[in-house]
Amino acid sequence: MIISASRRTDIPSYYSDWFYNRIKEGFVLVRNPMNIHQVSRVNLAPEVVDGIVFWTKNPLPMLDRLNELKDYTFYFQFTLTSYGKDIEQNLPSQNDVIIPAFKRLSDMVGADRVIWRYDPILISTKYPLEYHVKAFEKIAKELCNYTRKVIISFIDEDYRGVKNNIKELALTDFLPTKQVELSSQLAEIARSYGLAIDTCAEKIDLQQYGIGHARCIDDRLIAKSLNCRLNIEKDKTQRLECGCVASIDIGMYNTCKNGCRYCYANFSQNTVDGNFAKHNPNSPLISGEVGDEDKINERSVKVYRDMQVNLFDLYQVDALQQA
Repeated sequence: MIISASRRTDIPSYYSDWFYNRIKEGFVLVRNPMNIHQVSRVNLAPEVVDGIVFWTKNPLPMLDRLNELKDYTFYFQFTLTSYGKDIEQNLPSQNDVIIPAFKRLSDMVGADRVIWRYDPILISTKYPLEYHVKAFEKIAKELCNYTRKVIISFIDEDYRGVKNNIKELALTDFLPTKQVELSSQLAEIARSYGLAIDTCAEKIDLQQYGIGHARCIDDRLIAKSLNCRLNIEKDKTQRLECGCVASIDIGMYNTCKNGCRYCYANFSQNTVDGNFAKHNPNSPLISGEVGDEDKINERSVKVYRDMQVNLFDLYQVDALQQA
């Protein structure tokens, strides 16, 4: 199985000690978002974990202990934009903290295993198209030796909570024609710095500009690290346009403290504060403890590694990853 850590919250930034404790204990408990008293017990033993995908905006709290993951294959989806505190309220300084953290992480694990995410892109009077072009190039110049790929996406207001969060931002309608215009410019910049560029779960076809559809949970990247094929299917629980393969997410909604106004994973700041206050790094749950009403079920997991691989298969894996 592949572990997603996590689309629902920033585990590296706020829950790294908890995560390492879960690795040490060899399992994690995850509440069902639709039924909080239904709890899954997920085995985290290296023998059953094909790979781990971290999603973060600040991995610093977990970097000093990365050696504890020596038995695992993993990589990072690292979101780095250039919004101000009006949108990304609780992030530390980009120049002083986040960019140096990106570079340090890349030096530790390799540029192939740190994917830069410039997303989601939103348009307003304060953040027009021209702003994104300049900001994107500035960051690309800083990161070009520390990553191989950048993933972009456009804000999706259909998510629960997002509309309320962005009311005060006075966003401009981001029409498809404007998305194409901006994407073409970002693609040109990415190429000039030697970066591949994809979109995340976007319907719009930008192939003519060399922009593909991303596979953020990427079996090809994990297979390359493992030197074997992964026999794994597309994630059917994600949007149709999403290219990700199947994974198990160990995070929890309404637990991220980054305070990003565009966030789809936080519905209520009061709930976030309450869940964070209940966090215990020694608990098997990311927030709170197991109660009398909770029913714990062992999550069925499957190992996707196919060790019966020949040289031609390895060549195909490498070629797919470079595509």
